[in-house]
Amino acid sequence: MLPTLTLTDLDAKTRPGDLFLPLDDGKLICTACGHRCTLKPGQRGVCKVRYNLDGHLLVPFAYTAGVQNDPIEKKPFFHVLPGSEALSFGMLGCDFRCAYCQNWFTSQTLRDDRATQSSRPTTPGELCDLAVRHGSKTLVSTYNEPLITSEWAVEVFKEARTRGLVTGYVSNGHGTPEVLDYVRPWLDLFKIDLKCYDDKKYKLLGGNFHEVLDTIRQVHAMGFWTEIVTLVIPGYNDSDQELNAIAEFIASVSLDIPWHVTAFHPDYKMGDTGRTPVETLQRARSMGHAAGLRYVYAGNRPGEVGDSENTVCPGCGKTLVTRYGFKVLDNGLVDGACPDCGKRIPGRWTGVDAGTAPAA
Repeated sequence: MLPTLTLTDLDAKTRPGDLFLPLDDGKLICTACGHRCTLKPGQRGVCKVRYNLDGHLLVPFAYTAGVQNDPIEKKPFFHVLPGSEALSFGMLGCDFRCAYCQNWFTSQTLRDDRATQSSRPTTPGELCDLAVRHGSKTLVSTYNEPLITSEWAVEVFKEARTRGLVTGYVSNGHGTPEVLDYVRPWLDLFKIDLKCYDDKKYKLLGGNFHEVLDTIRQVHAMGFWTEIVTLVIPGYNDSDQELNAIAEFIASVSLDIPWHVTAFHPDYKMGDTGRTPVETLQRARSMGHAAGLRYVYAGNRPGEVGDSENTVCPGCGKTLVTRYGFKVLDNGLVDGACPDCGKRIPGRWTGVDAGTAPAA
């Protein structure tokens, strides 16, 4: 069992942060997420875990609140090292307050009394040792919002680079140019949740809709491997209008960005909302294809969504990667390309130095 920490203990697991702009009278602006919180001495950011102590920004450091070895497909990354393992680690806190959060026990620390403050002191070497010991090829920051703990992630990823490990974020995408520049030398992969396509809904979630759209554009333009997920929730974001708007936005950034439309299951404060029907996922996938997206996947209903868990060559239609849920049943890619027509499939197929395959 992990020890339960007092707030004082949690605040002790910090170090001076890098992502801020100094102001007069000890005030500062935190630049780790799209809120850009202006903090007076003694104030906490929206995330609750970054705070101003006597004019210095202190940020979470040198602990984990969760560590788990998972299939890379669970993140989900479908165009990254298919069938490999990803060591996932997380801290505490989030700049959003989603009522359906599936990681609320760690993300809503200091915001919800039912959430945990438990953690374990950890070093970058220990995380990388664990990844290597279990044969993981990727280290992924997840379980809470990684943008707000980027100083720690960069420290971990610097060590990961020396071990030949791929690095990734599972993020809400509520970023800033400053944080993206900060992580760029050390981060390979970005999975971003595009939760809906509505400014008012994003405000209720605790974020800024346009900051998320801008971050998606910037992440792709900066060369991070990018995959987008929309958790399709009945009665919330499953209208034709909203799903089509999401699909068209992603297509405007790149037709090669994989879009995962995944099924909701009751969780956290939305226990009375039913699961997403398979038909809804199929409808969303059809809209993605109609918008020109080449890779649209339906998730969280393994074996129920036809071939929509598979990667299919957009050139000749050959099935290249066959999946059942998070399990890869067959991988027919040859050096990141279709063996029949030779079309290059965008992704990270062979490791940290492979780069993103160009579209043919």
